[in-house]
Amino acid sequence: MKPFLTALAFAALAVPSLAAAASPAVKVTDAWCRAAPKGALAGGCYLTLTAGADDRLVAVETPAAGRAEIHTMSMDGGVMRMRKLADGVALAAGRPVALKPGAEHLMLIGPTIALAPGAKVALTLRFQSAQPITLSVPVRTASMPSMGGMSMEHH
Repeated sequence: MKPFLTALAFAALAVPSLAAAASPAVKVTDAWCRAAPKGALAGGCYLTLTAGADDRLVAVETPAAGRAEIHTMSMDGGVMRMRKLADGVALAAGRPVALKPGAEHLMLIGPTIALAPGAKVALTLRFQSAQPITLSVPVRTASMPSMGGMSMEHH
């Protein structure tokens, strides 16, 4: 009976390691959300993701807004355009992917909290393979380089 219990103990220890191996982690660094004026219709959050294996950020959720989306920003004939990335953002194994102002980012649409410096935004990141990650992200003021007279205060 003792060999059976020993084998059972080893099996129980092996199961969590197999689950971890099947779903490599994604590391999140430099997470922050931009402060927005009171009554702003949207806000932006930024972070860097490094996946242990090829993966994809497919969704973001938050109780701090009506909805959250993964967006990209581009310039088209001097006009800034933002659009939702329906397929999310690809994450190549071991290569940091920065979601940053002026590029891919997380958009909070219809904030339900004041995006004031010092506040915290709860975000849950969902991936194609890795387990979801829930974060408490600080809101801070960020200086923007001049963009030819365009205002980014809404974002």
